[in-house]
Amino acid sequence: MTGNPNFTWDDLQYFLAVARTGQLSTAARQLRTSHATVSRRIDRLEFSLKVKLFERNPRGYVLTALGQRFIEAAERIEAEADRLAADITSGTTAQRGVVRLSAPEGFANFFFADKIRSFCDSHPNISLELVTIQQIMSLSRKEADIAVSLDPPKEGPYLTEKLTDYNLNVYGSKSYLAKAGPIRSREDLLEHPFIGYIEDMIFVPGLDYLGDVHPGIKARFQSSSIFAQMTATLNGLGLCVLPHFITRTQPDLQIVLPDEVELRRNYWLVCHRDLSHIPRVRMVTDYIFDAVKHNQNAFLRGFRAPEEGGRHYSAAMGRGVSRLPNRSP
Repeated sequence: MTGNPNFTWDDLQYFLAVARTGQLSTAARQLRTSHATVSRRIDRLEFSLKVKLFERNPRGYVLTALGQRFIEAAERIEAEADRLAADITSGTTAQRGVVRLSAPEGFANFFFADKIRSFCDSHPNISLELVTIQQIMSLSRKEADIAVSLDPPKEGPYLTEKLTDYNLNVYGSKSYLAKAGPIRSREDLLEHPFIGYIEDMIFVPGLDYLGDVHPGIKARFQSSSIFAQMTATLNGLGLCVLPHFITRTQPDLQIVLPDEVELRRNYWLVCHRDLSHIPRVRMVTDYIFDAVKHNQNAFLRGFRAPEEGGRHYSAAMGRGVSRLPNRSP
C-alpha cells in the first residue's frame, strides 16, 4: 500500500463494520450513526491510503484483494485495542460492547433462550445478539463472535472445545401411537410416516438422522425448522427424531423403541482466536459452558451427575484446532 496512512482508529472501526456486514446501512446501525457518515469515512480512508478497499455494487460492499489484506491488520489493531482497554479499566465497566452468538435453532430456542435473562442481569453492559438462522455464520468474517456448532472446523484460526453430548430418540405423540400399529423393531418403523429435515438443506452431516435409524426411512413431511418438526409430531403427523433437551418439556411426546434406537450428537463452542481473550467474549463463553454443565440432565437422557473430579476436555487438538483457553473459576 502506498500513500499517506493519515487515518484514525475511528476510520478502522468504520472499515471493519462495513467489511463484516457488507452494507452501509447495517454498519451505520451498529455504529449508531448515519448511512452518509459511514460512506464518507470509508471514502476518506481509501483516499488516505490511496487504495480501493471495496467494490461497490447493488448488493453492497465487497472487499477487494487489498481490502482482504487490510482487514487482517485492522483486526489485529482491534484486538490489541480491546486488550488495552481491559488492562486500563478495571471492574465491570471494562466489560462493555456487543457479543454476537450464532447457534442452531434447537439449542438457541429450546435451551439457551431462557438463560439469557440471567446473563443480562449479571452483565448489564454487554449487549448479547443471538443468531439462529440456519446457515453457518462466518467466524472468519466476524459475522459472529462465538458459534455453537454441530461440526467444528477442521482447520483455521479457531479455538474449539466440546460443549456437550446430547441424546436423540424417535418420538411420536401419545395420540398417534395409541392409534398406530405396534412398533417392536426398527423394521416396524418403515410402516410409519416420518418427519425430518429437507434433505438438500441439511447444512451439517450431524442433522442427517433418519439413515442412522434405518436406511429405508424417508421423511414424508420435511422442514428446515426443528420447531416445525416438533409441532408436526405433536399434531400426529408421524414419527420424528428429536433431541431429549427439546422433548423433555413435552409430556405429549413418547419415545419409540427407547432401548433399541438412541442417537448421540455433540455441540461444540467455536471462537475466532483473535477474539478469545477479549473479556466480554470470555464472559459469554464462560456463561454458556456453565449453563450447559449445570443442566446436563437436559441433554443426556438418564444422566446422573458424576462425583467431583477433573474437568474433561475434548480432543480438539487432534482435530486440527485448538481448544478454548482455561476459563475463570
